[in-house]
Amino acid sequence: TGWRVCGRLGEGHLKLGTRRLRIGILPKLCLTMAAVMLVPLATIWFLDYRASVDHLSRDIEERLSGQADAAVSFVNVWMDANLRMLRQNARLKDVVSMEPARQAPVLQSIAREYRYVFLAHAVRPDGMNSARSDAEAPKDYADREYVQRVLAGAPMGRQFVISKTTGKPSFVISVPIARDGVPVGVLAIAVDIEGLTPKVTAVRFGQTGYAFLVDDAGNVVAHPSARQNLRTHPAIVAASTVEPGTSSRTVFTEHDHTVIAYARRTDEGWTLVAQQNYDETYAPLRDANRNALILLAASVIFVGIVASRLGSRRPHPIRNLTDIADHISRGELGAEITEVHRSDEIGGLGKAIHRLKARVAVARKRLG
Repeated sequence: TGWRVCGRLGEGHLKLGTRRLRIGILPKLCLTMAAVMLVPLATIWFLDYRASVDHLSRDIEERLSGQADAAVSFVNVWMDANLRMLRQNARLKDVVSMEPARQAPVLQSIAREYRYVFLAHAVRPDGMNSARSDAEAPKDYADREYVQRVLAGAPMGRQFVISKTTGKPSFVISVPIARDGVPVGVLAIAVDIEGLTPKVTAVRFGQTGYAFLVDDAGNVVAHPSARQNLRTHPAIVAASTVEPGTSSRTVFTEHDHTVIAYARRTDEGWTLVAQQNYDETYAPLRDANRNALILLAASVIFVGIVASRLGSRRPHPIRNLTDIADHISRGELGAEITEVHRSDEIGGLGKAIHRLKARVAVARKRLG
C-alpha cells in the first residue's frame, strides 16, 4: 500500500543510544496529507453519523408510534361506536320493558345490522337471559364480570370470555338497561375475537414488525400468534406507567433478538404495541455507516498512494545536494549541481551549495 511505500522511502530511523526518532521528509509528507484529509473527513463523517442517528431515530419513532396511534384510534372509534349503539338501544321502550317478546326483535336487528356481532342478548338482574338474538334457550350469565359490573352501577362493562354460545374466545361489551335511573337489566353484544380487530393483526412492517393489542388485564385482544396473557410483556409494563394517549418506547430482548417497541394506551385502558427487531429497524443506519467507513478507508489508501507517488520524487534533489555537500567537505569538487536551475527553495539551496563549491575551489587555489 501507499503507507508501506512511504515507510520504505522515508529516511527516518531510530537511534537507540539517544532514543531519538528521526522522520524523513516523505513520511512527514504522508502524515501531513493524511492529517489534512482525515481530520475534516472524519469530522464530517462523525457529524453526518450523528445526524443520521437522530434522523433515523425520529423516523423510527414516527413510523412505529404512527402505527400504534392509527390502531389506537381505530379501537377507540370502534369501542365508542358500539357503546353508543348499545346505549341507544338500551333506552328503547321495548328493551326497557324486559319482556322477551318485545326485546327479541330489537336484539335480532342488532345482530343483523352489525354482522361482527354473533350474539346480542339481554340479562335480568338474576343473571338469566330475558331474550337473545339467536334461537337458543336462555342461559345463566350471573358469573360474568360484564354483567356484575353493570348491575353494580358501572356505566359499561367489558370482558374477554369463552363464549357459552360458540365455545370460542369472545369479547363482550355491556351497558345497563335502566328504568327511572335504576338498572333493571343488562344489554350486551358478543364479538368473536378473530373478527374483532383485523386492522391490528393486519399491521406489518418489514420482515419482523407487527402490532398487537391487549386489554387492561393483559389479555390478548389481537395478536398475530400469541394467545396467552401478556401483562408481563416489557412494552406493556412500560406503557402502564404513562398516561392514556401517551407513547412509551422500550428496548428489550425477545427470542434472542433485541426488539424496539412503542406502546400506546387506548381510552379504555387497553394497550397497543408496535414492535420490530432492532437489527432490521436500524439496518439503514448500519448500511450508511458501513459505506461511510469504506469511503474513509478508501480515502486513506488513496492519499497514501498519491503521497508515495508524488513524494517519492521530492527527496531526490535533497539527497543529491546532500551527497554533493558531503563530497565538497571531502574536497571533491567535480560533481555538477543541476538543482541551481530550479526556481524553488531547493533551487536556492542548490545555488548556495554552488557558491560554497566555488569558494572552496578558490580557497584551494590560494593554498596552492
